Amino acid sequence: LLEKLNKIKPVWVELGLQTKFDETAKFIRRGFELSEYESAVKKLKSIGITVITHMIIGLPFETKEMIVETARYIGKSGVDGIKFHLLHILEDTDLAEIYRKGIFKTLELDEYVDILKECVEVIPPDMVIHRLTGDGWKKKLISPLWSGDKKKVLNTINKYFELNNVEQGSKFFD
Repeated sequence: LLEKLNKIKPVWVELGLQTKFDETAKFIRRGFELSEYESAVKKLKSIGITVITHMIIGLPFETKEMIVETARYIGKSGVDGIKFHLLHILEDTDLAEIYRKGIFKTLELDEYVDILKECVEVIPPDMVIHRLTGDGWKKKLISPLWSGDKKKVLNTINKYFELNNVEQGSKFFD
């Protein structure tokens, strides 16, 4: 069906990978193995479908190196685009209960921007970045509260990228 529709009007499919690490995927209850993501990408690309992958920056227990490795993995997976998201802790979720116990912390704005920089540098220069951050529902947002000021977040990203000469794909081949 997707292949047929794609001949009439462009179709793209967005896949919520979030992380390449199985232990994190189990913790957040992603519900599928990495091999299933790889299979889906391969099948979709084989019928000419544009594929966009979502990843979350700041998942519990992931290091900066793990997060950048997920971005590098997505960059090499053959997908066409990426959407970067910041982890948000929202009221009435299991994650909120765990967060309140102090088991993990959310990222500060400067940490997020620094990690985002590293992620942008390891994806292919021609991959479309559809999103640099996302917003949690302000009414339910517990943390990070700085993410509620989208204009400030985007301005901070732009300024940091400009000051540090961030170039998409500059470390893709490393």
